[in-house]
Amino acid sequence: MRTAIVESGGKQYRAVEGSTIDVDRLAYEIGKKFNFERVLLMADEDIVLVGTPTVGEIVVSATVVDHVKGPKVISFKYRPKKRIRVKGGHRHQYTRLMIDFIGKDGEERKVAKKEPVAKVDVEPAEVQDGPKAEKKAKAPAKKAEKSPATKSTTTKTKSASKKTDKK
Repeated sequence: MRTAIVESGGKQYRAVEGSTIDVDRLAYEIGKKFNFERVLLMADEDIVLVGTPTVGEIVVSATVVDHVKGPKVISFKYRPKKRIRVKGGHRHQYTRLMIDFIGKDGEERKVAKKEPVAKVDVEPAEVQDGPKAEKKAKAPAKKAEKSPATKSTTTKTKSASKKTDKK
């Protein structure tokens, strides 16, 4: 896996072959291919080329995938006791680039592609040893209700005790 440090718009970005990076908005149309002018470093496993200030023989080519907006940044200015409250926002414009190739100009090499791991299909019959036991549904619990006779006896005792206390 080759990586490179490239400069675009006064900022430095780490470019990896086959991945995307978001850089400041560029004046290219979607689908356009171009090469970065300033490549500062190139690394390929054990080989590292450092530029002074740039590596001249290395080319980093990219394709414009999309133009996107960044997250919203809110600025809020506040001065107490003076009724000054100013709220503003900003969304930065970015260009999403797909890094196609990192290497010497005219170099032909095969990029090792990762093969997808095949999923193993397991049938439910192989996993289970026997039939699944069915659970019986539980009957709803019955609430015990008080009989009317018990309610009247408790009220009589309370009223009788109140009368005795007043004498």
